[in-house]
Order: sequence, then structure tokens, then C-alpha cells
Amino acid sequence: MRLDNVGESGNVEDRRGMKGPAVAGGGILVVIIGLVAAYFGIDPNVAQQVAGGLGNQVQHVGPPPDDGVKQFSEKLLGSTNGVWKEQFQTQFRSQYEPPTMVLFSDQVDSEGCGVAPSAVGPFYCPRSKKVFLDPTFFNELEGKLGGSKADFSKAYVVAHEVGHHVQNLRGYNDRVKEFERREGKNASVRLELQADYLAGVWAHHADNKYHILERGDIEEAIKTAQSIGDDRIQKKAGRWVSPESFTHGSSAARQRWFSQGLKTGDLSTLDDFFTHPLHDLDPAIAR
Repeated sequence: MRLDNVGESGNVEDRRGMKGPAVAGGGILVVIIGLVAAYFGIDPNVAQQVAGGLGNQVQHVGPPPDDGVKQFSEKLLGSTNGVWKEQFQTQFRSQYEPPTMVLFSDQVDSEGCGVAPSAVGPFYCPRSKKVFLDPTFFNELEGKLGGSKADFSKAYVVAHEVGHHVQNLRGYNDRVKEFERREGKNASVRLELQADYLAGVWAHHADNKYHILERGDIEEAIKTAQSIGDDRIQKKAGRWVSPESFTHGSSAARQRWFSQGLKTGDLSTLDDFFTHPLHDLDPAIAR
């Protein structure tokens, strides 16, 4: 992945080196959070539940590491800002409000969705309009991909979370509530697959605008999308595949919608995620 043509964003906060509050609940809470940790686009409501009752004191224990992560994040967020600013102007006739990205270690106060530990994985808080990421997640991602640098897979993860920000600005977070009564927990799949699609749309336009893609990048991101489907995660955990408990969608659906967004870059079909039957979006979920 090349980011040479991308300007750095100024809206990345590096809070690494700050020590947050101790996580209440001990080992039991860690286990519960661990079940969520593999998901990239964690539901903000989950983050809030996990954080319930935690304090918000923060201590400065040292400067953030000089490891290039902030610079990479600045470039990456610069590309999402550039793409979505342009798309909002041309497609929605409105102004794009960029999110802030917060790098943290151990745990973080999300300023609206509670205090969340690193185990929840990258997430977006719609109340603060911030994306939160512990960069050790990137190390885990590289390990899953056989030690590959995995820059475009990292970009896919961040672009998915920025996709949640786009959804928030466009009102899709509120629309999913209409489906929760009849679809229950599965209703969040609509948002998650749409966020995967938006990550693909970003990649489509970012490559046109900044020429970011290199050989192997697309295959790398698709492999990542496949690895984080609910069915793949349940199998890896030694459990039966339970489509009625899906929150993010199957591996096939996540790959499909990211690939479709990457191929078309089309924003005119976003409403389809809320007008089509859920089974049409993810055939693994029963009608």
C-alpha cells in the first residue's frame, strides 16, 4: 500500500503512554470482552455495556512510542478525509465532518460510549464521533496474516470504522433501530455489512485519487474480511455456527460487500442495506 501522495490528517490523538482506570470485574469481564475482541466494527452499544460502571481517571506514565504508528494513522485518516469530503460534496451535496482517531493502550475513555479496554478491538463511538484503536491490534493482524506487514488490511479495519462514522452522519445508525424489534440482534448485521461496503467504496476512490493500491493489497484485505465473519469466528472458538446470533455477518457476506464497494465505488445503493430482506444481504442468515 502506498500513501506517498496522501497528506497527513491533523485529527489523530496519540494517548498511548496514558494509563487509564483499572477494569472492573476481573477475569470474568476479560472473558466476556474476549468474545467481542475478534470483531472489527464493534457495536457502540456493546462498548457501552462493557464499560458500564468503570471510572475515568487517567494518569500520564510516559510519552507515546515513536514507532511510526501515528504517522501511518495520520496518512490513512488523511486519505479517508480526502475521499469522504469529495464524496459528500458530489454525492450528498453536504459537508463532511471528519472524525478524530484516538490511539490508546490498555483502555480508553471513549467520551460517550464508556471506558473500553483494548480487548474490544477497534471501535467507533457515535457520541464523540471518534474512532478508537489500540495499535497492538495491528500486531495481532500481522500475525494472523503470516507476518505480513498487512498495511492494506490495517487500512480496511480503519476504513470500516470510518464507515460507521459516515453512517452516523447519514442517519443510518438511527434507521437500524427500526429493524431491531423484528430482527433482534441480527439487525446490526445491516450496519456492519454496509460499513464493509463503505470501506470498499473508500478504497475505490482512494486508489483513483491517491494511487494507493499495490500488488497483493486487495487479496490481503479480502482474506482479512473472510477471517472476521461470524461463522469463521464461531468455528475457530469451537462452537456450532449459529446464524441467529450473527452481529457482523458471515465471512462470505463480509467479503462480498467489501469487494462490491471496491469494484463500484457507488454510493447510490446505500439504502439497499435497509430495504432488502436481511437474507438477501447475507444468505447465511435464515429467512
